[in-house]
Amino acid sequence: MPTAATRYYGRSVTSVRSVFRSSEGALIVLSVGIGIAAGLLTIFLHQTAHFLQSFLYGFAGNSLSASSRVEPLRLIALPIGGLILGFGTRAAMRRWRTPVDVVEANALHGGVIPWRDSVLVCAQTLASNGTGASVGLEAAYGQAGGGVASLVGDWLRLRRADLRTLVGAGAGAAIGAAFSAPLAGAFYGFEIVLGAYTPAAIAPVGAACISAVLLVRVLGFPAYVTALPGARAITGTDYLLYAFLGILCAAIAIAIMRAVTWIEATVRASPIPDALRPVVGGLVLIPLAIITPQALSSGHGALHIDLGATMALRFLVLVLLVKIAASSISLGFGFRGGLFFASLFIGTLVGQLFAGALSYVPDLPQLDPSDAALIGMAAMGVAIVGGPMTMSMLVLETTHDFALTGVAVVAGLCASTVVRETFGFSFSTWRLHTRGENIRSARDVGWVRNLTAGKMMQRSPDSVPASTSVAEFRRRFPLGSTGRVAVVDATAHYVGIVDTVRAFDPTLAEDSDIGTLAASDDPALRPADDVRAVMTAFDSSDAPYLAVTDEHGTLLGTLSERFVHRRYAEEVEKAHRETFGE
Repeated sequence: MPTAATRYYGRSVTSVRSVFRSSEGALIVLSVGIGIAAGLLTIFLHQTAHFLQSFLYGFAGNSLSASSRVEPLRLIALPIGGLILGFGTRAAMRRWRTPVDVVEANALHGGVIPWRDSVLVCAQTLASNGTGASVGLEAAYGQAGGGVASLVGDWLRLRRADLRTLVGAGAGAAIGAAFSAPLAGAFYGFEIVLGAYTPAAIAPVGAACISAVLLVRVLGFPAYVTALPGARAITGTDYLLYAFLGILCAAIAIAIMRAVTWIEATVRASPIPDALRPVVGGLVLIPLAIITPQALSSGHGALHIDLGATMALRFLVLVLLVKIAASSISLGFGFRGGLFFASLFIGTLVGQLFAGALSYVPDLPQLDPSDAALIGMAAMGVAIVGGPMTMSMLVLETTHDFALTGVAVVAGLCASTVVRETFGFSFSTWRLHTRGENIRSARDVGWVRNLTAGKMMQRSPDSVPASTSVAEFRRRFPLGSTGRVAVVDATAHYVGIVDTVRAFDPTLAEDSDIGTLAASDDPALRPADDVRAVMTAFDSSDAPYLAVTDEHGTLLGTLSERFVHRRYAEEVEKAHRETFGE
């Protein structure tokens, strides 16, 4: 018997849950708390990675990638980190499946992220970045913020739409905290994690991002990107040149994403065991790190150095090629992390090279290298990560220059259009695509997969054995009693469907088997077929009713095309209402 205290606790929890499920104001307050938690987790992850890098490489300064030189012997940390990552991941995968990240969770699982998945992704990313691999921590930041939001929202039993919003708020708050940029974080939540700008999500996502940024500023956490406003006025010709820079960044971004996939596929096809792939990748990274330490880690320190100094074009080309190679090798050989900040760093290099190359072209206006670096940063970020407004807001909050932000919007939209038309994916959705998931954004398509034939079918439909005579069929199913009857053989396997009216054709012999009327080439559905597969089957067969069978052909139920279309329309309308907060 439950005690009085237990009953009181249960009633209290139920009351709290009902408040957050029914009140938009309560959800905003909850988002503020999630934002604070995301900010704290961002600081913890950053400090942990910084401590690991400082301990392993003994660099003087604030960043590994800003070091002028790294002792070659210390680079043994790369294969050692790969060894820990490889065997640790193998041990985890024996017990768990592939972890769900925030984009996949919001697209397919209604925002549900198991806590083990968040811990595993953060641990893998820390092991990769902390030992110097050329990957960023942003994957861990977003996973931690979205993971804690999912955990809290799941405990509160929030509705599907509210849980997705809260996950977007947590992930956006973590990114906003990392860059000290609340608008960039909010648009990251909208564009990358939620997949749409929704009126119902504006206040919760904004509240979470603002609270996270205020927290990190109070605690003195440094911003990832700092830059001065534009050095010269922006002209109409500049817009055209920067638009071309956006297209150039899109081409480079597609090449990077394909290179990562090619290396990953090549490594998987090789005889290298899974657990040893990061070790080999770490060994391959050592010569790149000897060429320049800017190839290591995500590149925060290197970006600050390169933005604030005049670099020779040959050196910029060298750093660009080495950084692209290091990031592609790190991800292709199994290090965990993302290309978020690496894309920003690569973009600044492309922008500076673009401005430098124009200086050799007569009759063209000269671009300021710092401005070009920031526009290249935004365009490359859009091309790889996605989110034109996310990157534009990052430029705005970095420079406080509206004119330069307008150019960033143009370059970002050009990059986004080229990538969508020629490639179709951002890096996060491309990685899911290579695993077999056909999604192009974090928009909620999970409800489509949940609406299956097994859930929609009429169970225990009217059925008769195929050997039943027409006379017996007429006796059991008189006109008006039912529209159609399923026919099965002696082993209960599905044969076909008979329209009742057809069985009353006076030209039929009463002693003939009803099974002769049920022979059909119409496809049978499986219980796991989602609504899109079901609608495709109806379109291809042109039949108003289809049977649902198991893998052995045993009849489980029937489904009508009219009912399927009605249920699909209801779910679409429900999704629209949730989008607009109704």
